Amino acid sequence: MNYLYLPDSMLLSVEKPGRYIGGELNSVTKEPGEYDVHLAMCFADVYDIGMSHLGFKLLYHLLNDQDRVWCERVFAPWPDLEDKMRASGYKLFTLESQGEAANLDMLSFSLQYEMSYTNVVNMLDLAGIPVLSAERGENDPIIFCGGPSANNTEPMADFFDFFNLGEGEEMLPEIVETFRVCKLKGASRLDTLKEIAKISGVYVPAFYDCVFDENGTFVSLKPKKEFIDVAPERIRKRVVSNFENSYLPEKMIVPNIEVVHDRIMLEIFRGCTRGCRFCQAGFIYRPVRERSPERLVEIAGKLLDSTGYEEISMLSLSTSDYTRLGELTDKLLEITVPKRVSLALPSLRLDSFSFELMEKVSAVRKSGLTFAPEAGTQRLRDIINKGVNETDLLRSCRTAFEGGWSTVKLYFMLGLPFETDDDLIGIAELAHKVLALYDEIHAGRKARRPNITVSVSTFVPKPFTPFQWAPQIPVPEIIRRQNVIKQHLSRRVSFSWHDPETSVLEGAISRGDRRIGKVIYDVWKAGARYDAWQEYLDYGRWMEAFAKNGLHAEDFNRRERSLEEALPWDHVDVGVTKAFLKRELDRARQGIVTPNCAEKCAGCGVTSYGRGICVGKIQD
Repeated sequence: MNYLYLPDSMLLSVEKPGRYIGGELNSVTKEPGEYDVHLAMCFADVYDIGMSHLGFKLLYHLLNDQDRVWCERVFAPWPDLEDKMRASGYKLFTLESQGEAANLDMLSFSLQYEMSYTNVVNMLDLAGIPVLSAERGENDPIIFCGGPSANNTEPMADFFDFFNLGEGEEMLPEIVETFRVCKLKGASRLDTLKEIAKISGVYVPAFYDCVFDENGTFVSLKPKKEFIDVAPERIRKRVVSNFENSYLPEKMIVPNIEVVHDRIMLEIFRGCTRGCRFCQAGFIYRPVRERSPERLVEIAGKLLDSTGYEEISMLSLSTSDYTRLGELTDKLLEITVPKRVSLALPSLRLDSFSFELMEKVSAVRKSGLTFAPEAGTQRLRDIINKGVNETDLLRSCRTAFEGGWSTVKLYFMLGLPFETDDDLIGIAELAHKVLALYDEIHAGRKARRPNITVSVSTFVPKPFTPFQWAPQIPVPEIIRRQNVIKQHLSRRVSFSWHDPETSVLEGAISRGDRRIGKVIYDVWKAGARYDAWQEYLDYGRWMEAFAKNGLHAEDFNRRERSLEEALPWDHVDVGVTKAFLKRELDRARQGIVTPNCAEKCAGCGVTSYGRGICVGKIQD
């Protein structure tokens, strides 16, 4: 790279110009003639957030390791720079070549959360690309997406040419190779999309009719007659054929500036055995599969050598459920301790925290501990299938406090189905028991002041969970319930909570149908961007956009869905059956706990993939 797209005067006038200059250690550049397909991984948030996502970086390196392919990166500019770019006529650009994104063949967006959707639209507009897929021509890039939020395709169906659903390690190379063949043959945009649609896990919204009844209620989504040969009625998510040997980069980009998660991240296993009924990730990432300690240690060593990082964090939905965790941590400590590299074990469960694990976490440096009881009473923990109890929490906290820890954060959810005020008061009571335990352990001797924090997020009903039919409570009720907790909490306990308006909008979008796309378009036209950031969210603007389209947010987030009605995401098959989710909702009503997958198969349906724990072997 010999030049920067933006002039120095502009870069030096904004916050963190390092976000925009590229050239990081281990970033990839290629010369013309070395590639046939030129694309970019796009993240609809600022560089600091996007460069903290392991999947985003993994797929970037995966694509660059493909023959005849060059993949760059694109992030949303922070508003201070975007305003200057628009005023001066500059377009959205890539980091590696510092070229305009509109000149590439394909742009792939990673959809991580619903409140980033206006940023997707804004980035396309800033690039000079028609934001609606129906308006793009032969000279425009093909725009597609993946990621956890992409599993409900319909809110963003108007903006993407296609969706890739499921795990991308094998699917993305297939997509890019199919595009390459079509490009070299001079195929039209439509013919290229027809070929890509034949790939398992691909959904092309334009090939389907979305039907609503006279009341505007979603009825069905079916392939159009002219595309019936390439558009399946249901799109089955992709799962890698061999997780143990699936792609892992031996080098990873080291950001130019400090980012949110600035460390090596090792994905030790994928999926979760627990089945918490509110947790979308726990269902859409099934089946559970692990990587061996030998492979993980090998990759960790190579990443340490190629990045110079001073921390390794194990990544999973529930780290302490990894079946060979003791062996893995021992092997990692052998290479990290001599180099003064710390080892982080996030996502530790209360029922498997131990003194041995605590010692390993603090081998190099000690940080705070986070536990997630999720609910304040055992009744509600059983309803959500959390599978832990108060004894687990107090035992884990005792272990930590006796080991010298004084900082503990407790995560809870508010607004869960079947919640009462007693459950909210139970959150405060549980925090007080943790505080009293600290005081008991340190009675009569000098000790640090305890730092106990209660952090509360608001329940959002998500597709592909047993609570996908459940209503979400409105903003005034969220605030009331937050105040119930505050009123019962000691001043010695810190309290933090999630913005209620953001939660309500997330609920409306996450269970939305194709009509939500018009709301997203209109709220963006009215100036919305960075809605995931509280300082930029304008709730009133969103309500006006719903009203302009004759819609009410409450119809999507507050309405309890009938178990028999068609759902806008029924055309997506994540492996977990609807019948299983209905059974789990009924068990929630009765407060019955479903054993985790490691103890007994509950018949969720993902055995059909023939992978991991479902076929009696964790590692595949």
